Amino acid sequence: MTVRVVLADDQALVRGGFRMILDAREDLEVVGEAATGAEALGIVEELDPDVVLMDVRMPELDGIEATRRLVASGARARVVVLTTYDADDHVLAALRAGASGFLLKDVRPAELVDAVRVVARGDALVDPSVTRRLLDRFADRLPDPAAAPPPALDELTDREVEVLRLVAQALTNAEIAERLVLTEATVKTHVSAVLRKLGLRDRVQAVVVAYEVGLVRPGVSP
Repeated sequence: MTVRVVLADDQALVRGGFRMILDAREDLEVVGEAATGAEALGIVEELDPDVVLMDVRMPELDGIEATRRLVASGARARVVVLTTYDADDHVLAALRAGASGFLLKDVRPAELVDAVRVVARGDALVDPSVTRRLLDRFADRLPDPAAAPPPALDELTDREVEVLRLVAQALTNAEIAERLVLTEATVKTHVSAVLRKLGLRDRVQAVVVAYEVGLVRPGVSP
């Protein structure tokens, strides 16, 4: 099955580079390009891609608002936000808007390909190094994780809170299973329960919530 991708970036050179990387893989195909957020909305509606690589800063309609509108419209496409080191505030806003992950624009070709495949499978893309850097900027706004779990997590069991904490530290299901001495299937069930109970779309939103409520903090090792 071929993963169909739309590239949304106002720099033709960036789009061209990503197209060369993705089209070189048999299971990936770039089906459309957009230079603005408004164009991206139209192309996604017309072509119904699996994944959109969305730049944050674009004319007419930025990537954050475009992502918000795509998610609100019920579009099937999953959005991966493209960012640079000076766009941290925008990335957090994009994740809140419903993006399924984020990548730095200088991502290596193999990492870009893996990211598209991961998101197309329905998983979320959480880069530990970028997540740490992003959330470090908001550390002074976050509650103390040593306190009892906040009321927002009251519906979760103790085990689900524990799983959420590890998800927020960018551990995979396999790593969480090893840490908690569980099967991967059991971990997957716990993750699904967390997302359902908190009304979240994917693991990226779970990471944001975990940091916002103070369940974990930047710089704290798993």
